[in-house]
Amino acid sequence: MPNQSLKSLKILLVEDEKMLSEMYVAKFSKEGVKVMTAADGAAGLEIAKKELPDIILLDIIIPKIDGFAVLKELKSDPSTRKIPIILLTNLGQDEDVNKGKDLGADDYFIKSDHTPAEVVLKVRSFFEKK
Repeated sequence: MPNQSLKSLKILLVEDEKMLSEMYVAKFSKEGVKVMTAADGAAGLEIAKKELPDIILLDIIIPKIDGFAVLKELKSDPSTRKIPIILLTNLGQDEDVNKGKDLGADDYFIKSDHTPAEVVLKVRSFFEKK
């Protein structure tokens, strides 16, 4: 069963673009994944610390607290430090990619370069490697 590795996952998606958020939720839900969403960085931090998801998909340009600050706080908190975080953003400059990696992002995806289906595959492969 190829989808089995995703079925027990709990994902947090921090994305302020409602249409994109709904697309990702629909794609992951088809795989049987529980998806929690937050439309801003403050809500994302709160949910991450309360729910301790298996993985976080984090946009960078989001309201209240930007994704880099969210990433930095999650990676410095002992309770959330080990949660894999994939930055999912439209910022594709080398300096942004490097900053994300330096702050502890496990991967960096440019939204316009990847379909939601490709993101699902990336998350699956991330957990199949473990």
